[in-house]
Amino acid sequence: MVAKNILVVDDDAKCREFIQAFLAYKGYTVSLAKDALEALTITDRGNFDLVITDLMMPGMNGLDFLKRLKARQPEVVVIVSSAFSSAESRANILEAGAYSCLDKPFDLQELDTLLQGALDHTPLLPSKTEIKSAIKNRKLMGNIIGESPKMRSLLELVEKVADSDSTALILGESGTGKELIAQAIHTLSNRKNNNFVPVNCGAIPEDLLESELFGHVKGSFTGAIANRVGRFAMADKGTLFLDEIGDMPTSLQVKLLRVLQSREIEPVGGNSSRKIDTRIIAATHQNLEELVASKLFREDLFYRLSVIPIVVPPLRERKEDIPLLAASFLKRMNDEKNRQIDGIAPDALQALCDYQWPGNIRELENLMERLVIIKGSGTITLSDLPEKFTGLIRSAPTPAAKTYALPTAGINFNDVIEEFENSLIMDALEKTQGNKKEAAELLNLKRTTLIEKLKKKNLSSPGLRFTA
Repeated sequence: MVAKNILVVDDDAKCREFIQAFLAYKGYTVSLAKDALEALTITDRGNFDLVITDLMMPGMNGLDFLKRLKARQPEVVVIVSSAFSSAESRANILEAGAYSCLDKPFDLQELDTLLQGALDHTPLLPSKTEIKSAIKNRKLMGNIIGESPKMRSLLELVEKVADSDSTALILGESGTGKELIAQAIHTLSNRKNNNFVPVNCGAIPEDLLESELFGHVKGSFTGAIANRVGRFAMADKGTLFLDEIGDMPTSLQVKLLRVLQSREIEPVGGNSSRKIDTRIIAATHQNLEELVASKLFREDLFYRLSVIPIVVPPLRERKEDIPLLAASFLKRMNDEKNRQIDGIAPDALQALCDYQWPGNIRELENLMERLVIIKGSGTITLSDLPEKFTGLIRSAPTPAAKTYALPTAGINFNDVIEEFENSLIMDALEKTQGNKKEAAELLNLKRTTLIEKLKKKNLSSPGLRFTA
């Protein structure tokens, strides 16, 4: 690994030294600063790949330091840590250019994962010109909110896809914002001045969907009292978004394939076709490959649609974005509902971050609307959240857990970290009666990661049987 230079800025000497020991163990080159002014002097003298700064510091705070540093060195990646961050402060931090926010006390595995993502991200910001270009394009992406590594990768792909006329297939669970991604592709393309036409293939009855897509001529069927222009024609020179394409009847799949091949449409009951110049973007929450294997979706159409597959991550895989999303929804709901919610208490925000969000962004948005209406004013607290959130709160660390009494003779750092990690894993497995999936959720790990750790460490417990 090429050594990476990291600067740690914190007024707490013990915290600085703790982070320095962990980063040095991981192979990073670490410099320390006790406050923002010293950090600015150090960064002016040397080149750093990443800066970790505390938010609450005497003199210049972490947010002001972030702004000053970004004005001087916009390419440097910054992580801001705090024990007292709120949804509003997180939003301000990210808006000022931070890569991410990190809660104190530190979760070492979370810090390690965040560092890897942040340092992998640095090559994407090689020049001020490209940074300005990226910021400009983000403004054109409308309501897409997210600064997590997965969202940044997704938006970079959107920018590349927009430049072409290739058919794109957006994949993702319900509520992840697939239509917003399709709209962003259209807005960034050379078709932006023409129509973006959405069609939900699962919401229109089968006998009406063909007419909806291709139009019909007067008298072609009962109720066709006049000629009607279809969505394909409406999207000519623009973009047609076929949402929930997996629900399209197989009889229509054949006709859609023909249109993609010939670029011609023929209205229902018509006897002539017309050329169209329409870009197709499709989306689905279903696994189309499984539908193809089950003969419920045409294989040739699948390959035609998935020229460029785009996967939208579920909210549980981009939890760093939850505070920013929640703050955005609160601001909008305050304006729409004429309410005055100040923000979200730290323990309530932690509960939102710990929840798995099966309904994704749509579920979070609905919750924020409900809370704003019912609460009306003040700060949203843990007691304001529905019951299903309260069982997921991480226990606050005891004072003894925050510090470690270092013996005069010293310690084996690796052994201490290993012992602590083993203890956490076994505690989680005991709490879930050996269920690996539930234990992984308690530890905020992927199930496969936990299984690999169990194999590597050869962990077991008398009387405890591990299950999937």
